[in-house]
This record gives sequence, structure tokens and C-alpha cells, in this order.
Amino acid sequence: MTGSSADADVVVVGAGPTGLTLACCLRLHGLSVRVVDRATGPATTSRANFLHARGSEVLNRIGALGTLPDESLRAMRITNYLGDRPVMTVEFGDPGMRTAAPPMVVSQARIEAALRARLAELGVEPEWGRPLVGLRQQGDTVVAELGDGELIGARWLVGCDGTTSATRQLADIDFPGVRLTERFLLADVHLDWDLDRSGTTGWIHPDGMLGAMPMPDTSGRDDLWRILAYDPGMDEKPSEADILDRIRQILPHRTGREVRVGDAEWLSVFTVHRRLADTYRRGRVLIAGDAAHAHAPFGGQGMLTGIGDAENLAFKLALVVRDRAADALIDTYEAERRPLATEVLRGTSAVTRVNVVNNPLGRFLRDHVIPRIFGLAVVQRWTTYSTSQLWVSYRKGPLGGRGRKPRPGDRIADLPCTRTDGTRTRLHRELGGRWAVLLPPGAPAGQPLDPVRDRLGEFVGVLRYDDDQMMLIRPDAHLAWRGSPDEVDGLHRWLIAALTTGSTR
Repeated sequence: MTGSSADADVVVVGAGPTGLTLACCLRLHGLSVRVVDRATGPATTSRANFLHARGSEVLNRIGALGTLPDESLRAMRITNYLGDRPVMTVEFGDPGMRTAAPPMVVSQARIEAALRARLAELGVEPEWGRPLVGLRQQGDTVVAELGDGELIGARWLVGCDGTTSATRQLADIDFPGVRLTERFLLADVHLDWDLDRSGTTGWIHPDGMLGAMPMPDTSGRDDLWRILAYDPGMDEKPSEADILDRIRQILPHRTGREVRVGDAEWLSVFTVHRRLADTYRRGRVLIAGDAAHAHAPFGGQGMLTGIGDAENLAFKLALVVRDRAADALIDTYEAERRPLATEVLRGTSAVTRVNVVNNPLGRFLRDHVIPRIFGLAVVQRWTTYSTSQLWVSYRKGPLGGRGRKPRPGDRIADLPCTRTDGTRTRLHRELGGRWAVLLPPGAPAGQPLDPVRDRLGEFVGVLRYDDDQMMLIRPDAHLAWRGSPDEVDGLHRWLIAALTTGSTR
């Protein structure tokens, strides 16, 4: 193995949600992929247990949603207590945007299993027990060295290997940040108590916040809960038995409820860090998900943001690998996704500080002022909209644009459409591994499609929809270009600029 030829178009390091989503997307675009992971097998437990609407949409687009909606819970309410008094209820309802799939309370382990099943359908299996231990870049190839000595040559390598990413370290990418909190306890545990399973419940307590979220329970007992408790003041790492004993102490003390703590499915501890990589790219090596940004768990934004990274990067890598676009297009991945990570980090860090505040003024604001604000219907709608990430737009990025809404870079909802054979469908069902040209009724289908296929290749579909504008939709459901059907030259110019310079501004 000289490293001058490629064994795969892309090597994906890490078989978590980000890596599996990326691999599925790349396969849908026709690329060869290898997925390696240092773990000896799939995870059976996970910290993440909520997938917002944007993440469900991505899984739906790539055919990985499967039975997850049926397995999940719809615990769309958060009720916070101060003592025995409910002080704030937040309802996560319809964010007011047409979505292809619902938000879900479901284990990250189940999401990963659904993604692995889809990836297997696409002809790829993760390679377990294969840590990345070395990297070198030679010309148009990156060579990955695995722990068993195998060398894999690829056109590109993407590290989706978490906050302790070997890829990021080997590529010499800095990951600056700060610790935001002391220790949290985390437990998936069977509980016998009188608590409503239709939503999440939190308790504000002088000793630290505590939250309880119902979890889907395959045992049929319907008594599995995710417990999250702030428990500062101890530096040594506790054993699992210590964690469970501490949970038994904390639950009745902070909730004021009688509770029998049964056996635990999973026990862990963590501290909250905020980190953001200096760059998402070093030559032919890229990073995504937790390898690029570390979030607080509040709001369920970490896994969601990683899945979005993967979908954004995949179609750009595919165009470059198939020689349909210049290398500069890859740089739009960081330009579009890193500002979002910065915004998400800012939001989750603020929520974290509110939850663990320990000064008198901060506690007064948290316990008495914030509940009144979040009781307002407009604030609850904003909360649902904000956490869903359906608002994400790249209009300010290098491929974005101005004009009336929707603008280039904006997300396009799951519109009803018609295929050229007259079959009714919906927009998001036609994406995933394909671009879409949306034509208004009566517009000729031939000429507008010629420059698109000349530039993008065969991964393009044509759909009719009820509007007077023609639109080119990216595989990640964001608007690329819009104009009247007779503005084909404008579409051609957009494609040339986007695919050769990575900028349409």
C-alpha cells in the first residue's frame, strides 16, 4: 500500500449517529465508503435520548427512520417544580413549519441501530475494534493507519469520533473550550413512583437541579426513566454502585416524592464542557459532530447538530469526488455549519448556567422570573421552534442569497409535489441522495434540466409543484436557486459559481 491510490472514496471514523448518517448519505450519492470504529461493538446505552424534528427529517430523507416513530415516546412537555409547587410548564408543540417526521424521545442506541440497518441495505457494515492510530496525506489521497497495522487509502477522511477524536488530534486541529459545570449523575433506571410519563419533570432544589424523563421501555414494564442530577462537590469518579446509591438518596430528597429505585440499565457521570474546533478541515481530513463541537446536553442539540453536519457535508464531498465540483466547495461545509455550532453552543451554555446558578440573584431570576416568562404562549412557541433547528438557514453563507423569502440557503418545507409520471409525492421523499428541480405547472421540463444535469450528473430529479417559480433544491432540503422558468441562464451561472468557486455571492 503506497497511499497513492484509494481503497475507498471516503473513510468515516466513528460509527455513532454522525458517522452513520454521513456514510448513508455518501452511499446514496454513489460513493464507496468504509466506516471504522475503535469500539468493539455497537453501543447499547447512550446519553442522548431526544431527537428533534430536524433530525427526524434527515433520517426520513435517507430512509433510516424505520420504526423509530412507533418505538418512541411523545413526551413533549417539561414541568419544573420548586418544592412541591409547579412553577413552569413548557409545551413542545407544532413549530409552525411543515415537517416530514416528528420529534421523538428515543434512545441514541436505537437511532444508531436504525442507521446501521439502513447502511447495511446500502452495502456497508461498520468495522468494529479498528481504532485510527495514524494519518498521512499524499497528493490527492489520505492514508489512515488502523490499530492492527492496516493502511487504508481514501480520497477523503472524516472524523466523526466524538469529543476525544483521534482524527482531530492526528490532524493537529485545536479544540479550545471551557468547563461549565461540576459533576452530573446520569442514570437510566426503573422507578416505582407516581409521576406522569407524558412529559419530562424537573425540580429546582438548593442542592442542585434534577430532571426525570420517561424512556421507551422494551421490557413492557413502562417504568424506565432517565434521571439527570447535578451533584457537585466530589472529585473522585464514583463506581456504578456509588452512583445508584446516590440516586436513591437524591430522588426522594429533591422531589419530595415516595419512590422505589429498582435496577439500572445504565449509570454514568459527566461534566459539561463547551468546545469548538478552530477549523473543520485540514487538507483532505474533515471533522464533524462531537469531534468538532462539544455541547451541554440541555435542549437535545448535540446529536441533532452532528446529524445536520453529516447531511451538509455528504453531497459536497460527492460532487467533488465525482469531479463535478472544485475542491473549494468543501470549504462551504465549515462556512455553513460552524456558525450554527457557535450559536448552539451559546444557547446550551446559557441554559446550563441557569440550571446550576448558585448566587442569590441568579436563583431569584431562575426560580421566580424565568418561569413567568416561559409561561407565555409566544415564548413556548419560540422554544419549540428554536430547539427543532427547522429555522436553520445558510442564507448568510457563501452559497446563500438575498431577495424575497424563501432565500437561497433557507430550508424548504416538505411540499406536496408530483413526479413527471404523474405520481403524487412529497419533496423530502425525493431528496437524501438527490437534488430536485421544482417546476411550476406548464413549465417545459427539458431545457431547464439540461444545465443542471450537465453540472450535477444523474443525481437530480424533476418535480412539479404549485407555484410560479422554478427552484433548485439541495439534497439537504435547502434552497439552492430560485427564479422564473425562463431564467435558465441565471441557474446556469449559479451552478458554475457554486461548483467552481464555492461562492455565489
